[in-house]
Amino acid sequence: MTRIHLASGLAIHDGAVLLVASSYASHDVPLWNLPGGRQQHGELLRETAVREVYEETGLTATILDLAYVSESYDGDTHFLSTVFLIETAGTLRAPLSDDHVAEAAWCPLDQLRSRLAVGVVREPLLTYLANHTHYFGVHDAGVTIRWRD
Repeated sequence: MTRIHLASGLAIHDGAVLLVASSYASHDVPLWNLPGGRQQHGELLRETAVREVYEETGLTATILDLAYVSESYDGDTHFLSTVFLIETAGTLRAPLSDDHVAEAAWCPLDQLRSRLAVGVVREPLLTYLANHTHYFGVHDAGVTIRWRD
């Protein structure tokens, strides 16, 4: 079994959540998600979240708290996603040219359900925002992601 650890930042400002649209080899159109990504060797999850937020949005992130953890399976691959509540500083900019992120934007809270097409991303976030549930797990992610390494 393969295990992939992901870490993301959840920034909420003026009734909107910071999202990024990422391109994947397994999907024709970019998928919206929280800024974040795969943990690198020797990196703590909080460091992963801070690095990824900066790489994908140009914003500096400060970790405020652990928001929630979600996990899912895609066949024999186990995904563990840790989402940190963050505060951001700086100016939102276009992602780095060699990154898989196509766009970064603030999404109004009432548009999250329609913007986030992938249930395994959408449901943990909406559940956390509705009642501060700190864990979400499903046996089948219902989506396959292949990164453009």
